[in-house]
Amino acid sequence: MTITHIAVIGAGTMGHGIAHVAAGAGYKVALYDIQQEFVDRGLKNIAQNLDKGIEKGKTTPEQKAATLGNIAGTTDLARAASGAQLVIEAIPEKIELKQDLYAKLEGICGKDTVFGSNTSSLSIARLAAASKRPDRFLGMHFFNPVHIMKLLELVVTDQTSPETLAAAQAVGARLGKDCIVVKDFPGFATSRLGVCLGLEAIRMVEQGVASAQDIDKAMELGYAHPMGPLKLTDVVGLDVRLNIADYLHKELGSDVFKAPGLMRKMVAENRLGKKTGQGFYKW
Repeated sequence: MTITHIAVIGAGTMGHGIAHVAAGAGYKVALYDIQQEFVDRGLKNIAQNLDKGIEKGKTTPEQKAATLGNIAGTTDLARAASGAQLVIEAIPEKIELKQDLYAKLEGICGKDTVFGSNTSSLSIARLAAASKRPDRFLGMHFFNPVHIMKLLELVVTDQTSPETLAAAQAVGARLGKDCIVVKDFPGFATSRLGVCLGLEAIRMVEQGVASAQDIDKAMELGYAHPMGPLKLTDVVGLDVRLNIADYLHKELGSDVFKAPGLMRKMVAENRLGKKTGQGFYKW
């Protein structure tokens, strides 16, 4: 299976990051969102990240021009997806929204097109059931910021074909990612472990064990984590992590994933982290 054209559905934080690395690797990319302002914001963020790369000497002006030249933004789903051999979905973590999207894509995409979901925790099998191609469906879980983070978590069901997995691995390698393969299970590998650590860190703040800064420093200096669990929660968004925690608590039945009261209070007060300027840190 040869992939030359990729459609990225959703131009938000993850979507524009995926489009950035795909276009930088030489793929032709269609970046879709439901409103032009969202598409424009995504393209602007890509350009800004490329400019930062130029400032740091990691990107050249020629690479910036080539990357942007490989991306076409659109609010027309059919235009975005009809010519793609790979569609990567990066829309909000609501299973009904994703299932509706895949049902629409079935009427647009060719029969050999691979569908990849960037979901961080939702069941790949349930998403695949909304399509008619469970053998050409898998999870492609990228990490934020996509143009910097090296990991790509590939999530397979019992129906994902070896050819589909091989195609996704080849794309990941071309994007400069290190791929891991995980079976479809609530939270996969990364979200299950990461959310568990983050929730326990929040409980420690709630119990007055130590400050957020000192808890993060314990993991950064004591365990060589590049970013502490509370700062990472701020970057991901407390609302996003709360949704994942509630999902895992329901699916796994373990109180390890029961969200602390402090977390619910902060979300209710719109202290969501970096995107609102206030979480465990001021941004």
